[in-house]
Amino acid sequence: MRFTAVFAALAFVPLAAGQAAAQDAAAGEKVFAKCKACHVADEDKNKIGPSLMGVVGRTAGTHEGFKYSKAMIEAGEGGLAWDEATLTSYLRDPKAVVKGTKMVFAGLKKDDEIANVIAYLEQFSQ
Repeated sequence: MRFTAVFAALAFVPLAAGQAAAQDAAAGEKVFAKCKACHVADEDKNKIGPSLMGVVGRTAGTHEGFKYSKAMIEAGEGGLAWDEATLTSYLRDPKAVVKGTKMVFAGLKKDDEIANVIAYLEQFSQ
């Protein structure tokens, strides 16, 4: 009986974890306001930072027309591509992921904000 109760309880853990990690693009758009001084995501236009339109799946340091730091170009040449995992790490602490990046933003500290910004960016990376 105990085994059945424990097994039943554990069966719901992945479901609950998946719901907790759910991404909200609308909430991500609000968080992206912190990024708008330097980036746009909904059009292919470079500002102080490169356009983030199409960033999900892009190799780091490769957006045409943007002058990247040597460190970012080397990171891309070394295989860094922007998927959910690398964006999560980078958005949390840019300078730890790409030492020498020109990006001055210190990073986002809340996991839900990071997940939501990624969901927002994914809309423009299809």
